[in-house]
Order: sequence, then structure tokens, then C-alpha cells
Amino acid sequence: MKITTFYKILILCFLVNLPKIAVAQEEENEKTFDLSGSIDTYFRYNFSENQSQAPSTSFANQAGFAIGMANLIASYGGEKSGFVADLVFGPRGNDAVFGSTVGSSPIVNQLYAYLNVSDKLTLTMGNFNTFLGYEVIAPAANFNYSTSYMFSYGPFSHTGIKADIAINQDWSLMLGLLNPTDMTEFNAVDQYMFGAQLGFKGQFLNFLAGMGQTQIDYTGGFDLSENFFLGINATSYDSGEDTGFAGVALYPQLSVNEGFAIGLRFEAFSDDDFVFSQPDTDNTSITLTGNFTSGNMIIKPELRLDSASESIFTGTDLDPSDNLASFIIAAIYSF
Repeated sequence: MKITTFYKILILCFLVNLPKIAVAQEEENEKTFDLSGSIDTYFRYNFSENQSQAPSTSFANQAGFAIGMANLIASYGGEKSGFVADLVFGPRGNDAVFGSTVGSSPIVNQLYAYLNVSDKLTLTMGNFNTFLGYEVIAPAANFNYSTSYMFSYGPFSHTGIKADIAINQDWSLMLGLLNPTDMTEFNAVDQYMFGAQLGFKGQFLNFLAGMGQTQIDYTGGFDLSENFFLGINATSYDSGEDTGFAGVALYPQLSVNEGFAIGLRFEAFSDDDFVFSQPDTDNTSITLTGNFTSGNMIIKPELRLDSASESIFTGTDLDPSDNLASFIIAAIYSF
């Protein structure tokens, strides 16, 4: 068969562009590995005679100089699939994975694989941190160092399968079938929970139900100016046994310059015989936190004031109190 000049030119163009096609294919299928994490340590002091008193929230509750946790996150993935292995070591890590039972010192905070079925649908299976609430376990991702009551008594993690759906540029939807809350390694009771999240332009309505329990949660925020952000969290939990809790928190945060920001957390929390030692207790917590950033290091000085309707702040030396003032300074290094 005779090859015409046209076909010769076509073949030549193909051969010239073949390396570019191969490189594009490699880039499309290229997989990446990433290792990141953080460490945190702190000093805590009470403005009272009793240094053993602390808010009954998670983390940052030890007196004097104390350690938080080391966090190592390994991720590996490509265009279609990947995994995340998130390990924690230290007191904060142990508290975060309290639902784990295998071994004397569980260290798995998250362990999941994901599949990008399409540009709009991602399936994730394994153990992942909760989608409810404004705050998270890793201290580097929180503005305040100590945590809120709503975060502390909401779920930390789930194990199950979830589908994240990008409906359009503004709307998103997540649906999940999950083990009972914080039952992270396996399901010992043969019962499941249903989770859902509806998102719209950075505002999220979260829902978790099952085993007679229900929690509805709103998390969001607004950029009120270039340097001023207002975060919001509101939640209501019903245990199904005439107990539960509800709360709301505001997080105004001001970026003063590139290296310093200051923020406040105002939380009103109401407990119905679920959290505190005294039934039907209300607590108001005001936390003022500074963030000094230098490279990968963040220094967080923090003043926290708690005031309750009952004497819920206990210690080893003195009688319980209905109020508590404390100071924390934390150092967090991320990589």
C-alpha cells in the first residue's frame, strides 16, 4: 500500500508527540506519598489552690508541664484511589482513641482507603474522624488549644463506609453507614448508625442516628472581613434514655498580622444528666487564645474561664467548685 505525503506527515506528527503523550499518561497515573504530622506540649496553671481541678473536657487537663501527642499521618494515592494511615502517640492520642481495645496502647486514629468513582463521587471505607463539630483531634488544626464540651462529648471517630457527593459547586452531600460511635476497630453489637452531612458554601448540617440515639449538629462560619472570621457550632444530642446535652459556641478570630492572630471561644453548654456528675447542669466557658506563628511552630497562650450552675470541678485536695480559671501555654510543631 502506497503511503501518501499526507499520511507521512500524520505519522511524523504522531511520533514527535508520542513522548508528550507518554509523559501526560504518567502524570495522570502518578501516585504520591506524603508524610506529615505534629507534636504538642503545654504548661497548665489554675488560678486557685487546687491544681488538680480541670474542665471536664478532653485534652489539656494535666497540671504543670505536660505533653499532648505525637501525630504521624502517612497518605498514598493517585487519581482514582489511595489510603490514609493516621497514628497518635501520647496522652492526647490515648484519649482520642479510647474506643479502641486491641493492645495495651492503641495508636490508630484514622485508617481508611478511598476510591474516586468519578469527579463527583468518592467512596471511603475504614476508620475516619467524625464529620460533626467545629473542632478536631489534631491540635494544629484548632484555633484554641483546650477543647469545647460539645467536641469532647460528641463522637471522635467512626468506622464504616461513606459516600461524599459533590452535587455542584455550592452543594455537597455525605451519606454513611457506621459502627456505633467510637467503636473503631470492629462491631461487637451487630448494630449500625446512619450519618449524613449536607453542605452549602462552607455551612454544614450534620446528622447521626442509630441505636436509639440522635445528634443534630450545625458547623460553619463567615468571613466578616479580610482579617475577621466568625465560626459557629451548635449541637443537640439525645441518648434515647431521657439524657443528653445541647450547646452553642461562637469562635470570633482576628488575624492581626502574618505571625499573630487572636480568637475567642464562647460556649454555652447544657447537660441533661449525661456529662456532669450533677444532673441538669449548665456551664458557660470563655476561652481567649493567641496564636503566634513562626515557620512550622505555633505558640498558643490561652486563658480559660468556666462557670457552672453546680459544683462540677473536682480535685484531689479541696471541695468541688462551680467555677474555674486556668492558664495554658502550648507549643505545637507541624511538618
